[in-house]
Amino acid sequence: MALILRQPGTQPLGQFDGLDTILTTVKGGEVGTITGVAVNTDLAAADVEDGYALGGTTRPVITTALSSGDRPLGLIDDGNAPGYGTLFGSVLGATVGQQSFGPGSTGTVIGPHSAAASGKLTLWTKPGTYAVTLDAADTTLNSGLVPSNGMLSFGDPLYATTVGLLTPDASNAFESVVLARFLNFETNGSLVTTPISLVSAANSPVGEGQPQGQDYTEALFEFNAPIA
Repeated sequence: MALILRQPGTQPLGQFDGLDTILTTVKGGEVGTITGVAVNTDLAAADVEDGYALGGTTRPVITTALSSGDRPLGLIDDGNAPGYGTLFGSVLGATVGQQSFGPGSTGTVIGPHSAAASGKLTLWTKPGTYAVTLDAADTTLNSGLVPSNGMLSFGDPLYATTVGLLTPDASNAFESVVLARFLNFETNGSLVTTPISLVSAANSPVGEGQPQGQDYTEALFEFNAPIA
């Protein structure tokens, strides 16, 4: 539910109005592009309407709907809870232990999408090291950007689907351009929450006291999208 800035390329390209039809569906970490929209057909903050429009009728917006030839291509750094810590976060608890914070949380989100106030999305286009939570990538079993994909190796190319999800599957990409290189699957790195690998019941079906597998939550990658 978030783009994670590990060693990003200096500054983002900027903040741009998000296309209304995709704005609140963005989780963070998707690939987006800048396209044109007719003035007065898409909601925007007042300052967006304060510049020159192309031909007097078109202004720029960010969208995750990709088609061949779209440029520039960048990573979107806005989204919904819990990854972006909206005003009140998520409801935790209910039946004790049934709900938790983080990717896969079943807690009810309380508060708006991070782009709700401004209607804008941040776009990172410069080369760097980033991570994306797995729920915001291509989750196709055994072929997507998921730990179950045994074909993934260090340095494998990553593409984007027609809806902006990072994927290692070229056949599922909006075009054959390589946007990133896969590095690793990782946990959330928390030093407070006890990881599942350190917890095992005495009567565990995998053996007494035997640690369980890691709960991977994000994919680390090197981003270097083409400009032209």
